[in-house]
Amino acid sequence: MPDRPHPPDRPAFPDHPDHPGYPDPRTFDSLVDLLDDAAVRYAGRTTLSLRTDAGIELAWTPAELRHRARLAAWRLRALGLEPGDRLLTWSPSTPRLPAVYWGAQTARLIVVPLDLRMVPEVVQRIAAKSETHWLAVGTGLEAPDPVAAGLHDLAIHTIDELTADADDTFPPDWEAQLDSWPRPTRDDVWEVIYTSGSTGYPKGVMLSHGTVLSTVEACALLLPPREHRAVSLLPLSHLFEQAPVLFYGSTIGADVLYVRSRNPRVIFESLRDHHVTTMVVTPQLMDLFWNAIAREVERQGKKRAFDRLRSVARRLPYPLRRLLFRKVHAQLGGRLRLFVVAGAFLPPETQQNWEDLGVVVVQGYGATECGPAAATSEREHPTSTVGRTVPPVRIRLAENDKEILVAGPTVMPGYWRDPDASIAVLADGWYHTGDIGRYDERGNLVLSGRKKNIIVLPSGLNVYPEDIENVLQEAGIGQSVVLETTPGRIEAVVLPVGSLPLVSTTQAAPERPTDPEGVARQNGAIGAAIKSANARLSAHSRIDAWRLWPELDFPRTHTLKIKRDDVRLWVAADGALPVREG
Repeated sequence: MPDRPHPPDRPAFPDHPDHPGYPDPRTFDSLVDLLDDAAVRYAGRTTLSLRTDAGIELAWTPAELRHRARLAAWRLRALGLEPGDRLLTWSPSTPRLPAVYWGAQTARLIVVPLDLRMVPEVVQRIAAKSETHWLAVGTGLEAPDPVAAGLHDLAIHTIDELTADADDTFPPDWEAQLDSWPRPTRDDVWEVIYTSGSTGYPKGVMLSHGTVLSTVEACALLLPPREHRAVSLLPLSHLFEQAPVLFYGSTIGADVLYVRSRNPRVIFESLRDHHVTTMVVTPQLMDLFWNAIAREVERQGKKRAFDRLRSVARRLPYPLRRLLFRKVHAQLGGRLRLFVVAGAFLPPETQQNWEDLGVVVVQGYGATECGPAAATSEREHPTSTVGRTVPPVRIRLAENDKEILVAGPTVMPGYWRDPDASIAVLADGWYHTGDIGRYDERGNLVLSGRKKNIIVLPSGLNVYPEDIENVLQEAGIGQSVVLETTPGRIEAVVLPVGSLPLVSTTQAAPERPTDPEGVARQNGAIGAAIKSANARLSAHSRIDAWRLWPELDFPRTHTLKIKRDDVRLWVAADGALPVREG
């Protein structure tokens, strides 16, 4: 299984580009070294800030962030935590949460971040599996209630308390004592991130300082250092937010704004007032932003003119595209240049929408277990592909089934206290992703779907449900789950045309029609979309029938992945439900 070579006309990413004035992540022994460097290198800049409905509430320089992290480290040790102990964190995004992360690293603890969407049963299971007695919890809007979640036996402290100014419990020489502590090394595990747990049994991905520093090194290839101003809307409990935004951002002196608000107006004002240049997002967030722009264009009665401008812009260099749509960009701060997107299928239409406006869309592929494995680049960013291998990662496709295998220093050392699961996915030194892929004629990696979801027809042909779901989404279906209901019969369980998964606990769900005419229009739109998709699919992959999911959204994990088994059980139990032919 040789590594996939890159065609001569498409060189791979350079192994280690030279960026004068910026640090080389390979020189750091730990993430604590990264923060120490930033505190000196970018001393006068704002690095992390927080905006709420009341305005800007916090704005910290790297030096202030480091000071708050050291305060947290001292307090955590004073509470009785020893190196290697696990600390649960459960908080909305705020500068104080990274301070606790770095404080825990300084004290050589292991952070176990909880996602705000986790249900009590999952939270309790993670707390038990982590064998921890301590929880750092957030405060204010959207902060969780650990007592209501059943965490009665933990010592609970707020992140505000841990990062507060020194008080009279601190000895005069506390900083000198802290400096004498043994420092973490690249091999030390500092974090355990639990997977989404669609099966109900989440696994804890161990991440060492070296693993994440290697991920930061990969980020330097995807996002060349320059002035990056980011607005953070993804949870800090996820590596996809931590690595490129927090840790790499700190390496290059980026200015990151956390937004904590339920008000869409405040979110858009944050983009504008912060003069955002770069955003790390999911496809759903890109769609939400685009839909807001499209609604305003419709409201002004300018859709035809807007579409004509887009067709013209598509032939222009990106700076001229942004000039052409300067009024739209003004509402986004006037400096938005780049979306970095991962986490779900990116419809080509979604990417093209933003590229027409002069915003480059870089798509990445990876997992918590292996970090970023492949990505497109600012120079070349075709649609429908996740690009090329990103050093220091290596990728292979298994000869028998084309499963994507990943190796390199970004790969996790294993799952927390789960040797059997670790051995199962790390055979022969390669992480088995469970994803199926292929290479296009230009050497770009194209995803086909999950290995466990492949449908083998009686004819022996393979059907990849995710491929069909992607085509359905491009045809206008909001979200879908494709299943084999009886041998050889392919059905789609769908949400209505235009539906999107809910990306926050406060987002309002769309209403469905209940009157006969509205239901008929909805069903007609779904049927037309499926007919359009079937015209693009090979004969053995076409949808035979479809069913409308009875709720406003599919059941999802805390990372917004659809719980396919729940959908499958619903289909199996509801045989009397009318099934509409595709």
